Amino acid sequence: MDQVALKAGAEFEMVDPAEQRSARRFSLLIRPAKLVSAQGEFVCVLRDVSRTGVCAKLFHKLPSCEEFTLELQNGHTYEIRKVWERDGEAGFEFVDEIDVNKLISEASEYQKRGLRLAMHFPVTVTTLSGAHMAFIENVSQQGARFECGNKLAIDQNVRIEGEGLRETRAKVRWRHAENYGVVFDDTFSLSDFAQFAAKLQCPVLFD
Repeated sequence: MDQVALKAGAEFEMVDPAEQRSARRFSLLIRPAKLVSAQGEFVCVLRDVSRTGVCAKLFHKLPSCEEFTLELQNGHTYEIRKVWERDGEAGFEFVDEIDVNKLISEASEYQKRGLRLAMHFPVTVTTLSGAHMAFIENVSQQGARFECGNKLAIDQNVRIEGEGLRETRAKVRWRHAENYGVVFDDTFSLSDFAQFAAKLQCPVLFD
């Protein structure tokens, strides 16, 4: 998933055909990213990119808003505007002029880390001593951060369950005051993670 290929002539549809022809096109292969909007944060996979826009594979319909922030795995962000959406893909134009070579370089040289979505919802954290209420603050494919008033130990095994979240076994990796970071025993696939996040934040996307 960490290979980046440049391919002149990759298809990319923009609003103005003349602008489309004048923008040199590249192919950015299998690059997970997230789309941040007023309705939540959603997972996508970048495919084609040019200096004027980008095409992304989707795992569900997009929310109704037109403006998004595209955030790469290295944390760099780009303001984008939806141009079209069909057949599980969407095309966006960049709001501001970008350096496409820099974007591609960022995508290939970032410090690898999983996508982390800012999602807030209550869960039950169960240990051998009983069940405790907690509040999730963000989630990735590999783990989560939550706030819990009950003290948990480093390397303690727990079970986490909440609305939309199946019972998930995890292990406490760090603690700071009442904030905890856990890693899941069974990680999400990218598709499952994307659909779980969308159903929890904006279930109408599956209507």
